[in-house]
Amino acid sequence: MSEFDIIRDIFAPLTASAPGAFDLIDDAALLEQQNLVVTKDLMVAGVHFLPKDPLDLVAQKLIRANLSDLAAKGAKPIGYFLGCVWPKAVARDSIVQFARGLGEDQGRYKISLYGGDTTMHSTKTGPLTLSATFFGTPPRQGMTSRSGASLGDDLYVSGTIGDAGLGLAALRKEFKFTTVDKASLSGRYHLPEPRLSLGAALAGLATAAIDVSDGLIADAGHLAHASGLRAEIEAVAIPRSAGAASWVAAQDHRWRALAKLVGFGDDYEILFAAPPSMRRSITVASKASRTEVSRIGTLSRGDGVLFLDEAGNPIPVENVGYDHFS
Repeated sequence: MSEFDIIRDIFAPLTASAPGAFDLIDDAALLEQQNLVVTKDLMVAGVHFLPKDPLDLVAQKLIRANLSDLAAKGAKPIGYFLGCVWPKAVARDSIVQFARGLGEDQGRYKISLYGGDTTMHSTKTGPLTLSATFFGTPPRQGMTSRSGASLGDDLYVSGTIGDAGLGLAALRKEFKFTTVDKASLSGRYHLPEPRLSLGAALAGLATAAIDVSDGLIADAGHLAHASGLRAEIEAVAIPRSAGAASWVAAQDHRWRALAKLVGFGDDYEILFAAPPSMRRSITVASKASRTEVSRIGTLSRGDGVLFLDEAGNPIPVENVGYDHFS
């Protein structure tokens, strides 16, 4: 039983009368009569963030993870509803620190809190549990769904891949990094950057899009499956930051290292498909939004994801991405 089996078999049937829910195969819903795009994410201490992470950074990660979903839909964010379950006897200063982080990002992204609820666990060991429901307006061209890609479309991804996973490994002292690389990579883990400008610029150009939260291979699989196709991704085309490139170069096996990189979660980049005829327009959108994009593969007949080396041979990917129930 996987997280995705549970969603498909148990919860998706409850959306039968709501076509804008897209059978729960997308990251956001379209409330067409209200002209709203809506998304929801949960975060739990010890699962989505380290229990000792500064609470202002936790608050900002919660906001940015949700904004990343809206960005992939091309939506303009408006605000959110918040739910908090605190450990018993939580200190007021801790809540104030959390709220300070929310306030800073509200100003940065021009959004507001609209309501919610807060309570606490019955024990001190109950993990901090956060829930946020974000909403925004779709672009004039319509929301970019996960399922609109066509055979032969190019696959692109924004930014760089694997930084947050390496940042988490650095914080856990699983790998050794230089001081500069550790700061950069852990910064990507704590504070992802939602690609809102790029998402808006891609409206009408991208045929399908998804934010990369579970890992590039996993989310490429979700996008390809929703469109009834197979994703073919070229390992050498995966965009890497200086820190990630240094880490890959230091590993014994290049392809195995790249396979790990594409399995890490928390990138919060946009993976999208577009026809080859749109390549010039994609370049313009990238420059206009000041966001780097890389063409990393294509969509072909079949299913699943192929991660290919320079000779076109499949590279095994042991950990294809994050599943909350695995």
